[in-house]
Amino acid sequence: MKVSVVVESDVIRSPRVLQIEGLFDVPPTERTVLKWDANLPIEERPWNVGLIVGPSGSGKSTIARKLWPEQMARRFEWDPKRSILDAFPADMGIKEIAQLLSSVGFSSPPSWVRPFGVLSNGEQFRVTMARVLAETPKDEIAVVDEFTSVVDRTVARIGSHAIAKTVRRRGQKFVAVTCHEDVEEWLQPDWVFRPAEQTFAWRDLQRRPEIKLEVFRVHHSAWRIFQRYHYLSADHNPGAKCFVAMHEGQPVAWTSWLPHFGQYRRKKIYRGHRLVVLPDFQGVGIGQAIHTFAASIFAGLGFRAVTSSSHPAEIAGRLRNPAWKLTRAPARSTGGRTGARPTMTRSRTRAVASFEYIGPPMERDKAEAMMNTWIDL
Repeated sequence: MKVSVVVESDVIRSPRVLQIEGLFDVPPTERTVLKWDANLPIEERPWNVGLIVGPSGSGKSTIARKLWPEQMARRFEWDPKRSILDAFPADMGIKEIAQLLSSVGFSSPPSWVRPFGVLSNGEQFRVTMARVLAETPKDEIAVVDEFTSVVDRTVARIGSHAIAKTVRRRGQKFVAVTCHEDVEEWLQPDWVFRPAEQTFAWRDLQRRPEIKLEVFRVHHSAWRIFQRYHYLSADHNPGAKCFVAMHEGQPVAWTSWLPHFGQYRRKKIYRGHRLVVLPDFQGVGIGQAIHTFAASIFAGLGFRAVTSSSHPAEIAGRLRNPAWKLTRAPARSTGGRTGARPTMTRSRTRAVASFEYIGPPMERDKAEAMMNTWIDL
């Protein structure tokens, strides 16, 4: 795709303009002309994610507007009173909407039922990206100008990775237009165009940067930091074993576990109690990582580790993770006969899937040390 863009405008030489010309030796002119030439050979090979990046004034938005005028002109209306769920296309089922929101890193059902205007900047960014993908036909290119400009850089980087994964999973095409160079290694675009240098380059998909986490045992009172973000309940059992994942000294995720009493008491089982990832860090697998890490601790101490969930993102993540075995699937009931296929259980109205940890146990000495390494939050 080749494009040449010329922007011309008259200069009204007012007294203030004349003063500036004199102060800064600006050549007097009656008309300004800006021109950009771009060559984006994106028809040469298949791709999913593109990036147009450069400083303000380099012409990136102007070029994108010339290439994709309808997409750049798209604006979304959000009803100030209705849930964000009601803003998605009428032909989208609620399960599809939930999956899309979760996949871009917005995994909090309590926030889904709120109006757009009361969400945080990070939540608004992610739900807007979900709606862009939902409303862009598969044969068109989704284009977002000022990509990540309204969010802090943590949300920008982690959100970029979650969005890119979603675009590729859905088989769509997405172009981010931004002045922020830091999103490139997280977005992992298939091509990058820099209008300031007039350079276009295809690039190979690489691994995103590592997110280094430290896991510590904490008192159950630290649940106060995470409770409002849990998708079911703010309640927490004070007898649970609780762990927090820290990133650069800040808590980002929580997992807690309870001994499985009742008929299973003699079988030495711990079951997952609560799992929460703070909104800014959702969408990159941190919840899956800390939950699996905790399960390996209990396995290293000689316990079986089991967990259940009704959250579609959690279920999908464990189904992909070889460290977990599905023991009860969210499917139509096949009856309770011995040897029957896994059945669906429900807690009131929720379909719940159950899993057991079958991954490698942590070394016992290390597991015991983890259980005894506490921090205060």
